[in-house]
Amino acid sequence: MKFNLSPTLQNAKVILRPLQPSDEAELQPIANDKACWMYSPTDLSQPGELRKYITEAIAEREAGTCMVFTIIDVATNCIAGTTRLAEISWQHEHAHLGWTWIAPEFRGTGLNKAMKFEILRYGFEVLGLNRIQLRADERNIRSCKAIAGLGAKYEGTVRQHLKLYDGFLRSSAYYSILKSEWADSPLWMTSI
Repeated sequence: MKFNLSPTLQNAKVILRPLQPSDEAELQPIANDKACWMYSPTDLSQPGELRKYITEAIAEREAGTCMVFTIIDVATNCIAGTTRLAEISWQHEHAHLGWTWIAPEFRGTGLNKAMKFEILRYGFEVLGLNRIQLRADERNIRSCKAIAGLGAKYEGTVRQHLKLYDGFLRSSAYYSILKSEWADSPLWMTSI
């Protein structure tokens, strides 16, 4: 069964449309913010890295293992960043929600929560996934709290899981939401 991995998702706060190569020019100023890469294996502020990132993400989408979006803030109609539902395993009915980076002016505005809601809903209700995981650097307390606020359950920390672009060996805190838990997610209780 084939699923649409290039949908446009939206609600009152966010539009998620498929990432395109033409988005590079508007995404580059956001990628130039070094704070986006503090906990990341890649620094997309470096020359050529964003183009490579976009090309690889689109190739994964075409291979059927990834949905990759450009994030648009409805209030300003501006591109705010990008995110993905990736590592999709159709056999095991699971995926990973992450690779989210947004411009500083959109952090803490509720945009991230609105975006995650739409992706989770699509993943569980349209794609039929049973499990969606999220992870964050264990030092990134803000992200860990935000993930828990989605209703995701903490599963543990994988020690020295990723080598960051600066050589640091990051330990990743893992969380997940199961399809059976989705209807009880705190996201349903908020007005998005």
